[in-house]
Amino acid sequence: VREGEKLLKACQCYLSSTAGPIAGLLFISSQKVAFCSDRATKIASPNGELVRVHYKVPTPLEKIKGLNESENMEKPSQKYMEIVTVDDFGFCFMGFLNYRKGFKYLQQAIISKRLLYDDEL
Repeated sequence: VREGEKLLKACQCYLSSTAGPIAGLLFISSQKVAFCSDRATKIASPNGELVRVHYKVPTPLEKIKGLNESENMEKPSQKYMEIVTVDDFGFCFMGFLNYRKGFKYLQQAIISKRLLYDDEL
């Protein structure tokens, strides 16, 4: 969290990836949404060494075009939320301890940032 930025909520959840769900925390602030994995993963550095890094996905609120919610038709208790960016990239989150509360905080942060942005124009 940077100067002038306020952390609104941190939620345990999973980020959907092509390799499967990644456990971590979704941080919702007055400026951005950021996911950080619980565990570090090994990747190759530019010099070829294996290094351990946490999987991080920071997204400024002004770059978020939409927030979609859906559920598994066979298991309605499994709810998902997708953040869609202005360049049409989607990040899907699931497995929240309290889905409604997480969705509400994220929705409020996006709306508040849009209102602030519109006032600046």
